[in-house]
Amino acid sequence: MPVTTTSAAIHITPVVIKTFIKHAKRKGIKLKDGDSSVNGWDDILYDEAFHIVKAFIELGTRNTIESLQAFTNTHVPAPFWCAVVPAKIPLSSCNKAADALIEWFGPEELKHVVGGERWWQIRGMEWLDAEWITEKAYLKDDLPELDKQLTEDEKTTLRMEHLDRVMLYVHGGAYFWGSINTHRYQVIRYARKMHGRAFAVNYRKAPQYPWPCPVQDVLAAYFYLTSPPPGAVHQPVHPSKLVFAGDSAGAALCLTVLTVLRDIGLPQPAGAVLISPWVDLTHSFPSVMNNTATDIIPPHGFIHKPSPLWPVNPTAEEGYTRAIPTRTNPPPQPGHADKLKPDGDRATDQTGERTENSAGKGGEHAADLQESPENVASQKEMQKEDSIDNPGSDAAPVGESDAPEKDNDRVNGKDDLDYAAAEEFWEPKPPKVLMEDPNATPLELRAQIQIYATTEQLSHPLVSPVLQSSLGNLCPLYILTGDGECLRDEIIYVAHKAAHPKDYPSRQGVYREGRRQKENAEKFQTPTKVHLQIFDDMCHVLTVFTFTEPAKYAYRSIAQFIKHVTDNTEEHLSSNPFPELHRPPSEISDSESGHGNVGPPKLSTPSKGSSRSRSKSPQRPRGPFAKTETESGQSDVEMYRSNEAIAKKEVRRGKAERLHSQGSSSVTAHEDSDKDISGVYMIRERVDVLGHVRPMEPAEEIDALRLKPYEIGLIKEAPVMRWLAGQEAWDKKYKRAADHVIRKRRQYEAKADRLLEHAKEQGLIHEELRPHRSRASSAASVSSRSVGEVESDRRWGPLDLKDENPPPSAIAGRKDTSEAVALLRKTIYHNAPATHRTVPKLKTSDAVRAAFDPHDHPFKPPQQSVSEQQVHAQLMPMHGLRIWQSIVELFMRKSTKKVEHGTKRASSALRSTGDKLTSGASSSRSDSDPLPSVLSQVS
Repeated sequence: MPVTTTSAAIHITPVVIKTFIKHAKRKGIKLKDGDSSVNGWDDILYDEAFHIVKAFIELGTRNTIESLQAFTNTHVPAPFWCAVVPAKIPLSSCNKAADALIEWFGPEELKHVVGGERWWQIRGMEWLDAEWITEKAYLKDDLPELDKQLTEDEKTTLRMEHLDRVMLYVHGGAYFWGSINTHRYQVIRYARKMHGRAFAVNYRKAPQYPWPCPVQDVLAAYFYLTSPPPGAVHQPVHPSKLVFAGDSAGAALCLTVLTVLRDIGLPQPAGAVLISPWVDLTHSFPSVMNNTATDIIPPHGFIHKPSPLWPVNPTAEEGYTRAIPTRTNPPPQPGHADKLKPDGDRATDQTGERTENSAGKGGEHAADLQESPENVASQKEMQKEDSIDNPGSDAAPVGESDAPEKDNDRVNGKDDLDYAAAEEFWEPKPPKVLMEDPNATPLELRAQIQIYATTEQLSHPLVSPVLQSSLGNLCPLYILTGDGECLRDEIIYVAHKAAHPKDYPSRQGVYREGRRQKENAEKFQTPTKVHLQIFDDMCHVLTVFTFTEPAKYAYRSIAQFIKHVTDNTEEHLSSNPFPELHRPPSEISDSESGHGNVGPPKLSTPSKGSSRSRSKSPQRPRGPFAKTETESGQSDVEMYRSNEAIAKKEVRRGKAERLHSQGSSSVTAHEDSDKDISGVYMIRERVDVLGHVRPMEPAEEIDALRLKPYEIGLIKEAPVMRWLAGQEAWDKKYKRAADHVIRKRRQYEAKADRLLEHAKEQGLIHEELRPHRSRASSAASVSSRSVGEVESDRRWGPLDLKDENPPPSAIAGRKDTSEAVALLRKTIYHNAPATHRTVPKLKTSDAVRAAFDPHDHPFKPPQQSVSEQQVHAQLMPMHGLRIWQSIVELFMRKSTKKVEHGTKRASSALRSTGDKLTSGASSSRSDSDPLPSVLSQVS
């Protein structure tokens, strides 16, 4: 059964019941033992929601990727009290983003690392889906000067123009699922609390559109906002009024795009909010293995039921296997993937080896190369070989290990021609796994581990930002992570790397393999201002659980950060980017507070200089004990104000990190003044389950920060073996499905070949298919024969991949999936790229077949990939995404009622106790005894 609302309900309902029973037992044991400690699992609502989310993600792994993508990319109507306006980012903005990436990569890296400059620009739709989001109550009244010819959506867009704070939100989902629909409810809360508007982008997703497709789309959204194309309704958003925000994969995309903007000299936004960013796709940090039980990530990672789309190799055809003991000595070294661009004489050497191998019994690919088993060294022996990334080789400063590469000594002439031919023939050898036993023979990987990028690309700095040579000189960052999540360690590391670019260098191989990385390490040494918070007991993306106390505080704190960086000048932010250290404290109006409720906000007109009322806002009980119930009742604003004061104390006590030019005396001077506390460049805090902050322990006590540069970005045994165990279990469970996939792929490939052949018969003219006439004569052919059109802004299509090497899963280079056939058909018959000279008519026989195909149409363009185009369900009384939003709203209301009840009981008990104590002690206490007055104040 695919991922649907019904299948989700069937799968999740038993989980809800089991969780309730286990929670009751655990709570009873704590009460029996007199255990008064408080943790996140004491809250039944968080306990249930955590297991609901975890169960849903596990359900996704039991289904195909396309099924999960379709469910999470289904259009769901927005709540009536929100203003949500669909937006279409045109191809012109996408092309501008492509040009920026082409400039960043350069021709050599584009060719060898990315696989070309065309395939990742290919898309099915004529635009990129996005949407504007804000509260309806924030809209200006109908503007009489608006053009009557404007649509209602365009008018609504103009009515939110006065909201100058803009958040560009990039949703998460492991780069392959999720959409603006799954995250809309969270984005609405941000827009309300920051009293601004948000712009959410529905970027293309892997495996159909792998790296760097999502990077291009986020860049396109940035250009759409800051440089609106002709026809856009909104005015340009100045970067100083823009903040990037995202969660998980979306947060990593935000960080990646920030480094691209920095490197090519474009303006960065005012700040960025990174919630649980996934910054190391090699899984080289300890928490990836240690925190599995306390996180929502599936136990074996993201593995899925086989489909024509994924995995690339669903069965063990022709002796294929995912991992075997390595059959060759380095390179690459254990833990590393081979270079995508060879250096020295390796290309010519490999050409000779493969040619000789293919003439004998062996295969002709690099993966087929092997040495005699007795000559294959152990891992320990391999690491003795001279390698820049072996242990102990990371200490050399940038520039000191830059011996000239062998190919630099070649002279022009025949050698250059031979090398160029060998370079074209080059294939990287399989990556080697770093084993825990140094005497073991390393494994070598034959399969792609991550869905987002090939294994050879995982250590690229735009795939795993933790491997950037420098994260200095970026805009202010607010980084949040849960202490119980698998990505905790890499997030802690990347935060410190940004704030201390000199203290956390990358391994030397990064400088050698990327032309920009050595330059960046030397060029960007200014510390990035960072506020890092680690939330006790929280899992991945804590903001999903909006009803919890830590999440309520997080939403408020994020809103205050956005307001601070967008309302103040760049000069001011260079001195103080932290709202907690702003003097006087920032204002929070009633309209932004939300009072912890859900649904339509109750608005009041905020007056300048006013602050939110201190009236109690009911909150959820923070545990099963009376002790914690008496502490409840704080609103998110009150939590923020309390933590704001603690942040000030942290600075005074030297817990925050300050620039050397700023002495401690400046703190004292500013303590009681109306000036900002300046000179702080990093605040490091932990947040407990009550939403209260405390300083983090020193950096030297944090395990994640003890890793050496050469240990980061390695492919290690434990994560690989866990992934392999899951894959082997899935191979047995879905063997019949995998066999069926092979047959389906052959059918789709035959269909694509037939479609292409018929298109040529109908007059398709393309430079790679047949000689064509001049552009002037072909233009007449287009107008006279076509039913579609050639789009000048659509640069490339699936027929334009000569000399390109797209990843195996990329839809642009495939013909063996239904989505690949749909893309091919659309770019031939409906919306052709500029390289096509004609747009032919559909052959009658193909039109008849399309009429009987539920996924096709004889006249309209076919539905494009669910990783790109939203699904608009015809019958959808209640979609699962809307049900989840309803569950969150229910939990918010339940928590509010619980706390109201708990607070009343606590107050009643205190009054009763006070009356008894007062009456019993009246004869022995004097009139000056303060107890009655104290109890009166408490009650």
